Amino acid sequence: MITVLLRYYVAILLLFFTGRLTLFILYFERFSNDEVNYWLSFLYGLRMDIIFTSMLFVIPVLVLTLSPKRLQVLSATFIKYYFAIVFAVLIYLENATLPFFAQYDVRPNYLFVEYLEYPKEVFAMLFADYLVEFAAALVMIAAAIYMYFKVTGDIFLRLFDIPYSKRAIWFVPLALLLLLGIRSSLGHRPANISDAMYSTNRIVNEITKNTPYSIAYAIYANKKYGQGKLLEKYGKMAPSEALDRVKKRLHIESNSTISPLSRLERSHFQRPEPKNLVIFLQESMGAQFVEAVGGEAGITPEFNRLAQEGLLFKDLYSNGTRSIRGIAGVVSGNFSIPGKGVLKRNKSQHDFFTLASLLKPLGYKSLFIYGGESRFDNMKGWFLGNGFDEIIDEPKFINPQFVGTWGVCDEEVAMRANAEFKKLHAEKRKFVSLIFSTSNHSPFDFPEGTFDLVEGVERKSVKNAIKYADYAIGRFIDAARKEAYYKDTVFVIVSDHNVRVYGDDVVPVNMFHIPGLILSDGLTPQQYERIATQPDVLATALDLMGIDATYPIMGHSIFSDAKQNLSLMQFNSTYALRVNDTVAVLREGMAAQTFTYVNEHLKARESDHELEQDLLAFIVALDYLYNNKLYR
Repeated sequence: MITVLLRYYVAILLLFFTGRLTLFILYFERFSNDEVNYWLSFLYGLRMDIIFTSMLFVIPVLVLTLSPKRLQVLSATFIKYYFAIVFAVLIYLENATLPFFAQYDVRPNYLFVEYLEYPKEVFAMLFADYLVEFAAALVMIAAAIYMYFKVTGDIFLRLFDIPYSKRAIWFVPLALLLLLGIRSSLGHRPANISDAMYSTNRIVNEITKNTPYSIAYAIYANKKYGQGKLLEKYGKMAPSEALDRVKKRLHIESNSTISPLSRLERSHFQRPEPKNLVIFLQESMGAQFVEAVGGEAGITPEFNRLAQEGLLFKDLYSNGTRSIRGIAGVVSGNFSIPGKGVLKRNKSQHDFFTLASLLKPLGYKSLFIYGGESRFDNMKGWFLGNGFDEIIDEPKFINPQFVGTWGVCDEEVAMRANAEFKKLHAEKRKFVSLIFSTSNHSPFDFPEGTFDLVEGVERKSVKNAIKYADYAIGRFIDAARKEAYYKDTVFVIVSDHNVRVYGDDVVPVNMFHIPGLILSDGLTPQQYERIATQPDVLATALDLMGIDATYPIMGHSIFSDAKQNLSLMQFNSTYALRVNDTVAVLREGMAAQTFTYVNEHLKARESDHELEQDLLAFIVALDYLYNNKLYR
């Protein structure tokens, strides 16, 4: 039985290998001159193939090991035709990949599935443009199925001659092997499609993927988080009206049809050479821990010290309650879309605006530096798919001194970042980077003896983890100031979200309050006390860099007259739009409500219809921009 199953398992892997090799040869010129080890595409690709093939073998293993002998004919026939269908579908998909790749520069994704909704148009296109390829695929499928039935014979039926007890005893080891193949990892996180994104060349990454796995993931993501599945629970509004309302509320003037929020923003700090940009994103650092923005004393001495030297955001609010929402806010400048965040959504894996894609045409190298595993939350796939050149994550730290549950400690990450920036500056290269901390996350692992612990709390606690993260901030900035690149760089220190968002209010607005600080040589120390958002922070940083830029960021530089005193927050599936101290709240399946924000609590008041409609407009517009790939 093992030999038989292994034979078909290897046959499927060889089929995937042949498809990958074909793409590799056809598109070799697209990456042959890049500084990338493209041969690793076959190794990483094998991992993707094993994951999907292992999924395919779950049913055969169950049937062959657990079906009783009295059902042998039915079971054997089922498995025989199961594999026939599998081979036919896989051969078709590998053939279909070639014209799809030629047309869209990617392996088949959800667009491939969407085309199947229009069979008349699809078949017309096949016969008009791909008749030869379609005919070749049919011939290959027919030949393969003929050989399959000829070779297979009654081999599956003969397997049932093995006593049931001997077949059943193989269930556990085979199930464990398949589980290992599907997880493709012995770590605490299974591998996923983002693990194919090992290089800085998008074509190489696409070749590395597995077509049926890519399609299956796209179907899953769209079914769970697709267009219309969530919006109907909030209300109805035409996308055109929604966009008009959002642009009016944000004071954005744009006539673009391919990116409705894009407009040219001229810098208030014109420079002969624009500066570099480094964003140090802090995991779960809520404002209540930071004295400089009204929080508890003694937890963030380094941030408090640096706050005296830069631009401090006193009333800054996060997009949501997850890291992926904060990342989207500070890297893409957009608010939280309904459902899963854009990092994990299918249609935002390419051509979604990021600061990396904005600055790449200006010659900037972009880096994401993270002490953990970048496959988490599909960060790796999203960053590399949207303009980032390089990812430095846990596997790229050689002999780190301290590795906690979530990865390499913040101090080592900061020092590695400093070394990378120093090297890039020596090479006279402009750079933009996102550094993401990991230490302030349960179980709060950090090195001993690096800082004075907070008195009166356990060593492994939120406060001590934040104080360690703060220590790493100070170490990083102090180290950077000793390097030549410091004077040519804008530094942003900002949190992704609060450590734990809780409260009695329908939306605990105060728990979205986070610290934000910008440092830059020559910047006059100041405090911004009006409401600000993560997109506002990004726009302000770009302004301070000294570049004139066209972008769709859903916010403004604080130095712009267009800057509005508002924030949009997502709390689970509930949205809140705050303008000054008036807050509109919209929950799924419920009518909108309006509150006054006073003493850090929401107090019910009469309805503000326009504000409530604008809140619905934001939800509709965010969904529309994502689903139509218009945030670019």
